[in-house]
Amino acid sequence: MKALVCEQFGALDNLRLQSVSSPTPGPGQVVVQVHAASLNFPDVLMCQGKYQVKPPLPFSPGAEVAGVVCEVGAGVTDWQPGEAVMASTGYGALAEQCVVDAARLARLPAGMSFAQASAMVVTYGTALHALRDCAGLQAGETVLVLGAAGGVGSAALQVARQMGARVIAAVSSEAKAALCRRQGVDAVLIYTEPAQLKSQIGALAGEGGVQVVFDPVGGNFALPAFRSLAWGGRYLVVGFAAGTIPAFPLNFALLQARRVLGVYWGEVIRRDPAAYQAVLRQLCDWVTAGLIAPVISAEIGLEQAVEGLKAIEARQVRGKVVVKFTDTD
Repeated sequence: MKALVCEQFGALDNLRLQSVSSPTPGPGQVVVQVHAASLNFPDVLMCQGKYQVKPPLPFSPGAEVAGVVCEVGAGVTDWQPGEAVMASTGYGALAEQCVVDAARLARLPAGMSFAQASAMVVTYGTALHALRDCAGLQAGETVLVLGAAGGVGSAALQVARQMGARVIAAVSSEAKAALCRRQGVDAVLIYTEPAQLKSQIGALAGEGGVQVVFDPVGGNFALPAFRSLAWGGRYLVVGFAAGTIPAFPLNFALLQARRVLGVYWGEVIRRDPAAYQAVLRQLCDWVTAGLIAPVISAEIGLEQAVEGLKAIEARQVRGKVVVKFTDTD
C-alpha cells in the first residue's frame, strides 16, 4: 500500500511517499481502509519531533481518519468488515490502510461523508471537550477564540455558538475574518499588535467582558487575551501554533480569580474512552441535524499531503485540509 512516511524527525521535506506492507491488526485492533484523513498542526510538530508524543520511527503522520473496516483483530466483537467508521488514530492515518484500537472507532451516521467525518474527530472533539468539559461554558457567556479561522479555531466558533455563547473571533487577516463572519459569529477582530489586543477585545466584549478564551495559538497575543478575561474567567490552553509558549504573571490570575485550564484531548481519548464516545455522539447529532459542519477549505490527494502540512505550518490554511483516498466519497 501507499503511505506517507517519516523516517527521521526534522523538516517536512523529509517525508516520503512510499510503498509499504499492509498492516495487520493486533488484539483489540482493526484495520481501516482509509477514505479520508485530515491534517492538523500536531501532525507538523510530530514530524519535527516537537510534539509531546514521539512515535517510533518510521511512522506515518495523520491523527484523524474516516474509512471502512477491512479486518479485525482477536477479541474484537463490536466491529465487522464493511462498516463505515471514523476515529482518532494519534498517527498513521496518511496511508491507504491504518491500524486503530477498536475503542477509538465510532460509526458514521447516515448522510455524513468520509471527508466530513475525518475533519471532525480531533478538532471538533477538542473544541467541545474544551468548552463544555473544561471551561463549563454556559449559554449567554462570551467566548473569545484566537486563531479562529484555523481548523480547531473554526470548530470552536461553531461549538460555542451551538452552546448558546456570544462568540468573538480573533484572526490575523481580512480573508480569515471573512470566513469567520460566514460562521455567524457575533464579532470579529483582526489583531496586528499585541499591545492593542486588550483594548480591541474590550471594545467588542462590552461591560460584561469575556468569560472564556480559547487559545490554540500562544505567542505574544496570549497575555493580552488573558488580561481581557472578566472576574472568574477561564483561559483554555489548546496549543501553540505561534511557535512560542507564553508565560503569565500569576498576579493577573489572582486579582481577577481567573483560571488557566489545559486542554489535552488526545490524552482524554486514551484515559477515558467513554467520554470520547460521548463527545463524538454529540458532535454527530449536531452534524446530522445541520447545526454544525466542518469547514473544509481543500481536498487533496496523498501526493499533496506534504504541501498541505507546510501550509498549516505557515498558518495559511483556513478551516481544514482533507486528504482524499478515493474519488467517490
